[in-house]
Amino acid sequence: MQPQPLSLLSLNTALAQALLVPGGQTVSSAIRKTPKAQALAVRPLGLEGDEQADLSVHGGLSKAIYAYPVEHYPFWQTVRAQAKVAAWQEALPHGAMGENLTLSGLLESQVWVGDVLAFPDCSLVVSEPRFPCFKFNAVMGFNQAVKMMGQSGWCGFYLAVKTPGTLQAGQAFELQPGPREVSIAELFRAKFRA
Repeated sequence: MQPQPLSLLSLNTALAQALLVPGGQTVSSAIRKTPKAQALAVRPLGLEGDEQADLSVHGGLSKAIYAYPVEHYPFWQTVRAQAKVAAWQEALPHGAMGENLTLSGLLESQVWVGDVLAFPDCSLVVSEPRFPCFKFNAVMGFNQAVKMMGQSGWCGFYLAVKTPGTLQAGQAFELQPGPREVSIAELFRAKFRA
């Protein structure tokens, strides 16, 4: 069987804005990412036009960019419909998981800390899994979203910028193996259950 080609389906950014969270409070968040058609600059601290509201848990050199596999989107569409916060046929737009890069062909189980995603004009290094917080519940629209991400292990992963440049939706990329000592899936399971 031919492996699926690796591609960047969508490039997503957001500025920090008010987000209503459970309990009626409002917090600042840039989780509501939207797709961008144009090429964007990739800098050491992330994508041009993107922000992180809480730098204690997001952003910085090791978590400059967040990637999420599009293969998990049908699951989230189904559980949102089951929670009665969306219609069954209501597709989630790319960026809905808060990711900067909506990827096709690369799952958490295939990625290790230190692997490199080599794009035509930049390269990104896998650094760690995403650990969801209460803001993920708010953006998904139901209070079990964080728990379901923990149970499924479908967390996506953060990337550090190895070589700055540009990215554009539709680009293919290559996965270059790193030392292959700790996988994203193993690290997520170990830390999420700790």
